[in-house]
Amino acid sequence: MSVVVKEVKTKSQRKLFITFPDILFKNCKNYLPQLHRDEYNILFTNNLAKEYCKFSAWIAYQNGKVVGRVAAIINTRANTLWNNKKIRFGWFDFVEDFEVCKALILTVENFAKQNNCTYIHGPTGFTEMDRESWIVEGFDQRHSSAGFYNFPYYLDYIRKLGYFVDCEWLQYKMPASQPVPEKVDRINTLILEKYNLRLLEFTSKKDIMPYARNFFLLLNTSFKELYEFVPLTDKEIDHYTKAYFTFLDPSLVKLVVDKNDDLVAFAVAIPSLTNAYIKAKGKLFPFGWYYLLKALKTYSEVDLLLNGVHPEWQKRGIHSIYHSALNKTLINKGVNWAYSNPQIITNIAVKVWDNTYESELIIKRACFAKAL
Repeated sequence: MSVVVKEVKTKSQRKLFITFPDILFKNCKNYLPQLHRDEYNILFTNNLAKEYCKFSAWIAYQNGKVVGRVAAIINTRANTLWNNKKIRFGWFDFVEDFEVCKALILTVENFAKQNNCTYIHGPTGFTEMDRESWIVEGFDQRHSSAGFYNFPYYLDYIRKLGYFVDCEWLQYKMPASQPVPEKVDRINTLILEKYNLRLLEFTSKKDIMPYARNFFLLLNTSFKELYEFVPLTDKEIDHYTKAYFTFLDPSLVKLVVDKNDDLVAFAVAIPSLTNAYIKAKGKLFPFGWYYLLKALKTYSEVDLLLNGVHPEWQKRGIHSIYHSALNKTLINKGVNWAYSNPQIITNIAVKVWDNTYESELIIKRACFAKAL
């Protein structure tokens, strides 16, 4: 049966694009639905990244039925910064039919060639604040919204089409109640004293806000060498300050500053929203908002959202300071489990899970690529 691919242009097509995964993964207990409103805002409204990204999206049909979707993004800032001509694919989902997968990715490849791109990779979003990567191992594990969900056959099909693994990430699960080793505590105290650093912990959002902008500026600096990272613009920093810092639990934010009160390291965790997203089924109303609000207030699991150290302070053990402080807070709160966000496999900070704390590697993720 032939596959027909159509560009998303109408309001009804946008809705079909957003809701297709709800149908595809309907009987998959480990699928984590995204809020439709959030997905719509990222893809089809005034996403700030669209100021420097070229975007298009398509739906695949067979016999009049939706059987797949894909989006294409050309991030011009990324291409300038990394000196390449890449196109990104994302939101790439399809039924178990190789021809559907092939028709969709060939559409993106043709779009890439029309725009003089020479390399394609994904799945990823507009920026590193969006989801990226597919699951390679750990399909039976609990998932967060940091990455795209996929069936195993996605990997078989994309490899069959000549794509190779371009970057890998690891995700860990840790008992949140494990005590901080006494040796680690002693070393952390010595590091703070030696470099004249201070650990900042918070009880109110108001106290965090003076550091919010510098937080994202440091994120730009500390992440700059990571896979295809593009620094956030001033407008994006303002947006994410409002989006994140208005709902953060202040006790789950740990900052390290130097003698001049300049930010040198950070760690942010959030209450796990996994069960809330599953219950909401993509809809904020009528009850989705309640599940999310409850999850933010009462929780036994957390996601380790973001952490970083200024390049000038890396390899001095400073990451251990905020990890230990967060560990103690989780113990005091009676949290049972902590889950890391995807960590690039080459990131030295990942070693803290292997060398210091009891942890279990539960998920491996990857992005795929091909030269055009």
